[in-house]
Amino acid sequence: MTQSLFSLTAKQVMQDAPVIPVIVLHEVAHAVLLARALVAGGIRMLEITLRTSAALECMRVIRAEVPEAIVGAGTVCSARDVDACLEAGARFVVSPGYTSQLGLACHARGLPLLPGVATASEIMQAQDDGYTELKFFPALQAGGVAVLKALYGPFSHIQFCPTGGITAQNAGEFLALPNVVCVGGSWLVPADALAQGDYARIEVLARQAAHLAPQNRAHRKT
Repeated sequence: MTQSLFSLTAKQVMQDAPVIPVIVLHEVAHAVLLARALVAGGIRMLEITLRTSAALECMRVIRAEVPEAIVGAGTVCSARDVDACLEAGARFVVSPGYTSQLGLACHARGLPLLPGVATASEIMQAQDDGYTELKFFPALQAGGVAVLKALYGPFSHIQFCPTGGITAQNAGEFLALPNVVCVGGSWLVPADALAQGDYARIEVLARQAAHLAPQNRAHRKT
């Protein structure tokens, strides 16, 4: 496996805080103030999803103006996406699913990847390509806590970041599992708070997320 150009691993991305925010930005003007609010609240791994035309430029300005933040890219689906995110300053990428082509592209570029999986077969494919830190997606729709408990038997060495349907109310149920290191969630950046420029509210949500289930940190694998 290629040495990461950024001295950052997928495991380190997952272990940094209990929650990785899933961020959809439509306006570059929101990017810096949002990133500063999240970092002030204790969340610095920021997944900017490639769901809007502004996403790549948002990564660039956050990387340039908020050095405390670690910019990542979400909804990465191809090698072309990987290259675009790398050029924009992303230090890790997250995908909704997994293909060997995507995995090999990230390996070749030394870019940490959290690949999305939902089944045992997908886990085995990602594992064959060298990935043991995975995103379980869509978490709630794919069976949630019950499925992750079942997967722990044959895949106790795999670590997950469940994403999809995770909220402040149910995050603790996932974080209590021995094979869950963190969760992905969009609740840290409510669309109405972003539209209103209510960054103080976002900072509060980030601070609450940064302290979710602290009792589980001790038993996580390192």
